[in-house]
Amino acid sequence: MEGLLTTYEHWWLVLVFIVIFFAVRLGVGIWAGTTVKSNEDYVVAGHRLPIYMAAASIMATWFAAETLMGASQTAYDYGFQGVVFDPFGAAFCLFLSGIFFVRLMRRAKYMTVVDFFERRYNKPMIVLSVVAQMLTYFSWTAAQIVAGGAIAQGLFGIDSTIGSVVIITIVAAYTSMGGMLADTLLDFMQMFFTAGGITLVFISMLGAVGGWQGLVTGAGSTYVSNPFTLLPMAGEGYLGYTGATGWMYWLAAWMAIGLGSVATQDLMQRSMAARNQATSVYGSYGAGVLYLVFGVMSPLIGIMMYKLSPGMEDTSYLLVKAAMDHLSPILTAIFIAALTSALMSTSDSSLLAGASAVTENLIPVITGKKLEGKTALWWTRGMVIFNGVVGISIALWAQTIYELSVMAWSLLLVGLFVPFAFGMYWKKANSWGAVSAFVGGFVTWGVAIWFFFNIGLGGQSTAAVCEFSADLGVYSDAWWCAFWDAVYIGSFVAFFASMLLMIVVSLCSQKISPPRELTDYYGEPLDPNFKLNLGFLPIKDAFRKIKPEEQENT
Repeated sequence: MEGLLTTYEHWWLVLVFIVIFFAVRLGVGIWAGTTVKSNEDYVVAGHRLPIYMAAASIMATWFAAETLMGASQTAYDYGFQGVVFDPFGAAFCLFLSGIFFVRLMRRAKYMTVVDFFERRYNKPMIVLSVVAQMLTYFSWTAAQIVAGGAIAQGLFGIDSTIGSVVIITIVAAYTSMGGMLADTLLDFMQMFFTAGGITLVFISMLGAVGGWQGLVTGAGSTYVSNPFTLLPMAGEGYLGYTGATGWMYWLAAWMAIGLGSVATQDLMQRSMAARNQATSVYGSYGAGVLYLVFGVMSPLIGIMMYKLSPGMEDTSYLLVKAAMDHLSPILTAIFIAALTSALMSTSDSSLLAGASAVTENLIPVITGKKLEGKTALWWTRGMVIFNGVVGISIALWAQTIYELSVMAWSLLLVGLFVPFAFGMYWKKANSWGAVSAFVGGFVTWGVAIWFFFNIGLGGQSTAAVCEFSADLGVYSDAWWCAFWDAVYIGSFVAFFASMLLMIVVSLCSQKISPPRELTDYYGEPLDPNFKLNLGFLPIKDAFRKIKPEEQENT
């Protein structure tokens, strides 16, 4: 198969920079490995990250290659409506987490998000939360691997399986050696190349369409008349769905990452690695600002490409084509290498997040003994490798990107967000309510998927809508289109079923299952006079190094 870059005059320059980026990642992993002395160093970088590294790491972790390329491609067809999920929902999640959740997590000195469930609920909930985290990160890792293989094949004509194996091998190698410190250092460097590259492409494209006025005047997209609206439109609905179904789909798109990613290990792990509470809070805010500013450039590039080249048959590598057409060879090479490297920034976080949840939470439940010292460190490193093997296995079987990403975050939306949020802010939340919310959310999700696929509201089933869209040439596979639309819409119903079960079962089982007091990582009760952790702190504290004796109250 001929790749996009095989006809590019300066393809060799792109290859050189990709090799350099890969070598740097391995080098940083080896160096960081020499500084790791304990599992705390490995998992949360010793709770010592400054604000600029915390914010940059979160932003770079989520600012993945397939996010950038997928957002420009989707916006070409659907405008801003198509990218509600990401970047808009993702930025919403970062601000929401900073306001309501990360301060408590950092104050309690947790090492994993499952630590919260362990101290607030019972052992079944620990197992369920670890399983949910593992399934999420298996899917998310697989999505990155598939994206990496697709990039290798699309750009260089390399077999996608070979590209996938090479990428996951490099990622697993440096992550297993350097852990969180290697991840955050690389993420910090990665952010400048990716954000700088997308900015240069955006500015060049803006000049090509005649500036801001040219961008807005006569703008369009393939299937949506107004590409700049986020709301469902009269007569068009949301992504082909009208009425109540369209609004449910639209809300589900916001909720998938906006709420589903709140209780994720990769986000909370970086927040918990910050050196104090203010740093964790403002690091989340900073990441949200960075993500929104740079993330919106990709869909805008897609909209501008539609204006310049409407009717493109293959938009898979639209962003790369824009760089090749509008940047100098050296900048194009750096940007494409940064895109490939960005894929790794997400993959390493996914591998480490799943591994730490197993070592810190699942193994102690199974064995009855908490892993300590070098044993814990080597178990976590081993689980990084194991997760990589599982991820590549799923990737080679599924061969999808978008669907795996949807599944990853929807898993947590319907199962973990409600027990997580209610466990922090509702004193009557108990273990029975949490387990019921988790299990009931998944059961409802399955029933809702079947309902929306086959019947739908007012007869507007996803099967009927996607079959019509396939006839128009919008989708090549109507069944898969209908299934994944039903997954999205069904998650909206499942979320509220989970919430209802949490409230009802908790209230009905207070005597049987008394609510547990929330404690920190070491089993000490959190200060009852401490205002529950809203993220409104003096910003100056985010930039100063807190002394050890001050940690308890800052």
